[in-house]
Amino acid sequence: MSTLYLVATPIGNLEDISPRALRILGEVGLIAAEDTRRTGKLLGHFGIRTRMLSYHDHNKSARLEAVLEALAMQDVALVSDAGTPNLNDPGYELVQAAWAQGHTVSPVPGPSAPLAALTASGLPSDTFLFLGYLPRRRPARLRLLEENARQPHTLIFLETPHRLLGSLADLQAVFGPRQVAVARELTKLHEEIRRGTPEELRAHYENSAVRGEITLVVAGYAPDLEQVSWPETRVRAALAEGLAQGTAPSALAKQVAKESGWSRRSVYRLAVGLEGE
Repeated sequence: MSTLYLVATPIGNLEDISPRALRILGEVGLIAAEDTRRTGKLLGHFGIRTRMLSYHDHNKSARLEAVLEALAMQDVALVSDAGTPNLNDPGYELVQAAWAQGHTVSPVPGPSAPLAALTASGLPSDTFLFLGYLPRRRPARLRLLEENARQPHTLIFLETPHRLLGSLADLQAVFGPRQVAVARELTKLHEEIRRGTPEELRAHYENSAVRGEITLVVAGYAPDLEQVSWPETRVRAALAEGLAQGTAPSALAKQVAKESGWSRRSVYRLAVGLEGE
């Protein structure tokens, strides 16, 4: 039986592709590529002329049989547009079908944005939970964050530039001032890894043009975390209760800041906002 190779390709720097990956891409009979144009540039750079067939989220059902037919006669490589295939990219159905038909499935390890971001984040990497892209709509995003607010594992998310500020605001609201790493443009010329609380990172990116693929690495929940700092939802609840009892915003901010671990200035700003609602 033939072999389906899952070949990791560079997420930016072409030097990250392995000699084994290049050899296999040159030896297989077909490359099933998420983006044939992008993969074509990679193959052209290294002088590889293997036949390609597009295989992506929008055509994977229609193309599955064609790839399996090729696999029945020769080895096939699956590649995503960048990074490790089948990791938040199309491929699960193909891998499952290949196993079902008795083929060998062989990973060719290499670049992976989530793992690269995790290892450089300075956050615990002994256990982690990869949750893919955060939902586009805020209610769904908040729901996902709330469902995982007490996960003890380091959390890894993917995000797009135009949604970064909204996601950082939601991380602040649900998780409070936990440590977060924003990893952007990994392995590329303008690579950036910035650490801080969601509030600090949001303040930075409000005044910066955000470009490129983004990976968010978020510290997991610690049992004593709430004793040190509260999430924004708890701060708002305490402020609402105090305002309802007639406590002045300045006095309330001093009291809640002391209990929550937040700065008095940040709490006062929230209190004034709630009072005006």
